Amino acid sequence: MDQYCILGRIGEGAHGIVFKAKHVETGEIVALKKVALRRLEDGIPNQALREIKALQEIEDNQHVWNEVSGTKELWRQLCLRRWSSCKTSQMTLGTQTWKEYYLCRSELEFRMECGRPEKDFICKAIAGHTGEIDELAYISTKECRFDGQEKSMVCTVSSDSTVRAWDVQEGTEIWSSPLQPAALVNVVTFPRLQLAITVDERGLIKVWGAENGWEQASFRLPTFSSALQACEHPEGPFLLVACAEGFLYALTVPQLQLRSRTRVFPSSPTSLLCSPDCQWVFASTQNSDLGPKVFHTRSLLCLVEGEPPVSTTLPIWLTSRACWAPDETARLMVTHRNDNGMQLVITTYELRTKQSREGVDVVVQQMASFLLPSSMIPPHLMKGHGSQVILLVSGSELALFTIHGVQLAAFQDHQRPITSMWVDQSRVITASFDLSLRVYVWNKETKPPVLKSCYHLLGGSHRWASGFTHVEGDSMSIVGVEARNIGTSILRSYCFKVQRGSDDCIN
Repeated sequence: MDQYCILGRIGEGAHGIVFKAKHVETGEIVALKKVALRRLEDGIPNQALREIKALQEIEDNQHVWNEVSGTKELWRQLCLRRWSSCKTSQMTLGTQTWKEYYLCRSELEFRMECGRPEKDFICKAIAGHTGEIDELAYISTKECRFDGQEKSMVCTVSSDSTVRAWDVQEGTEIWSSPLQPAALVNVVTFPRLQLAITVDERGLIKVWGAENGWEQASFRLPTFSSALQACEHPEGPFLLVACAEGFLYALTVPQLQLRSRTRVFPSSPTSLLCSPDCQWVFASTQNSDLGPKVFHTRSLLCLVEGEPPVSTTLPIWLTSRACWAPDETARLMVTHRNDNGMQLVITTYELRTKQSREGVDVVVQQMASFLLPSSMIPPHLMKGHGSQVILLVSGSELALFTIHGVQLAAFQDHQRPITSMWVDQSRVITASFDLSLRVYVWNKETKPPVLKSCYHLLGGSHRWASGFTHVEGDSMSIVGVEARNIGTSILRSYCFKVQRGSDDCIN
């Protein structure tokens, strides 16, 4: 191994890790496989011996291997198998070949797992707002591409009464809105339509063009908004808004025309969660005797006059947190109190519709339920991963459970409370008042997947900053909101490096 310089990780299988390396003296690019030998007395595993034999045969028939390795279909299948959980639409080749895409994405994952400052990523502090940033959302699409056309953009809203768009890679402001009548408190985005939608503290909703910042439509609620959800429904994009009076509004996008107005909880602020396929909406009010409700979204868009939308009330109370399983169309996990109100329970439900003589009914099936440990602080953040895993944040601790209550892991990597958590198919990122972001990576070779704690991303000086309040990420970057002691906020971006447009994909 001393004769080679490791350039990056190509892939990982059941029996070892494959690295891309360069011979120190000759400069020859090679692939090295590291095979774990659990017990030396057992010798080399049979699988490794078979691979060695196959490689020897390839060396004797080099021209055959060269032909096979250059075929488009081989690299396409490698991409689809390695990233099988991704939709094909999220793999955008552009001007690249499948081989270039495979090598570049493998290199990007290696850098994201290592997280070496300057070598794997570039950190930038992005300032502009004169108030506190209350929310941020990516306006760029989630597609993974490496042909030079990729661009990470985020929108932010602030107490300074402006919405702004930022180029994460360049660390620059793209546009800023005129000063609004009141402080902006929430923003959601429609990346496919290149739209950002904001709401201010008085309930005024506005649509903005993400490319130029032009205002396109507006809608005024009677009171302030307690929740905002962007929904990419098969019948067209729409916006769900909950207001403090307990009503749920469905608005078309981008016109913001009213499709329906439904009373959910009388005079109670409501939280909303759309299912991954946007066919269901979970509505709840925290720590209330009123059971949470689930709506079939199509009935909110096509509401028949005089008839209520298709919905059901879950048989639980004192609900605190909820999340959807991202790999399932309608699997909902809810944290609530048990019947005597003394212990926290997480219950998992499956939802479906059934046609009856009277119309459409919602069928709810309980899949699992378990008590949280009595020693555990009530979680304030909750996310789902895959079909079976629940992530909970309690204070400064991140804990993982299956839906059946098996604790998979617990991490205490932060010194102060965790304020925000981002979860996707590859990573988990937590933000904390200790002025750091913690990056975790999923090992998908195991069932259920194992989460590995990798490294910290540090913010600025504690002399000027009080901690991170939000974090989000896309395929090539991570963005955190860093609160300053003087009552303002800045963005801190971490953009990961990858060389594009070559077979090597290594700088």
